[in-house]
Amino acid sequence: MATRLPLIAIVGPTASGKTSLALSVAERYNGEIICADSRTIYRGMDIGTAKPSPAEQKRVRHWGLDLVEPGEHYSAAEFQQYAMRTIDDIRKRGKLPLLVGGTGLYVDAVLYDYTFGPKASDSGRRVLEQQTVEQLYEYCVNNNITLPENLRNKRHLIRAIERQSVSGIGKSNLQDDSFIVGIATPMKVLRTRILQRSEHIFADDVEKEATMLGKKYGWDSEAMTGNIYPLLKLYLEGTLSHEEIRDKFATLDYRLAKRQMTWLRRNPDIMWVGLTEAESYIQSLLAAE
Repeated sequence: MATRLPLIAIVGPTASGKTSLALSVAERYNGEIICADSRTIYRGMDIGTAKPSPAEQKRVRHWGLDLVEPGEHYSAAEFQQYAMRTIDDIRKRGKLPLLVGGTGLYVDAVLYDYTFGPKASDSGRRVLEQQTVEQLYEYCVNNNITLPENLRNKRHLIRAIERQSVSGIGKSNLQDDSFIVGIATPMKVLRTRILQRSEHIFADDVEKEATMLGKKYGWDSEAMTGNIYPLLKLYLEGTLSHEEIRDKFATLDYRLAKRQMTWLRRNPDIMWVGLTEAESYIQSLLAAE
């Protein structure tokens, strides 16, 4: 391999098998994983965000987890700076950096060295914060603004509007020594995996986690408005049953997967391979370096 080890990005929708692939590659090629996920950055939100387990984190060193408390603001620009420093550190120690995740903006900000617009004004943000999620969504659609992955997250919608309102994001070419491997998964197979995951979601004490987070940070915290947490609130209030949560969670995850694929399909630099072929393909990339 070359002195400067390449950056391998592994992307794909939720439940496509990114985590298991990244672990296998990292163990085989002395790598470390940078998680590019806008959900797993929050401390304490482990089960509901499908954060790599403690056992998985023991197998391979992970970065990008537990960066902020739930409710704290954390932007894609901040993640970009964090990831760039981390990748540089991993390379300096002679290890292979693996950027893994389903948050498209996080991944692209690193791979294409995005130039983010200036921070939005406080007055402009206050105006947007007074709008409902539905109003913000309609504004994005009517003004041709790229929608965020989580359409129900008010903070994400506001940030999408703010980025469009300032100088926007400058995008360069794919950075040198970088490769993007996409996990190609038929939607029917993906739906089956999502259903299986939703059936086992209660096995890991997710109710206990949600109760703790709700008491500590409040159910209205932005971090608690995504994933399974709003559904668990309804369950704890007696509004939904386990079966109803399972079905609704599977539907939400499937919709997330489709939004992620919409984002990823626009990128011509992604090499799509099946999960079973992905590791041998990455091996061929590394052998050519």
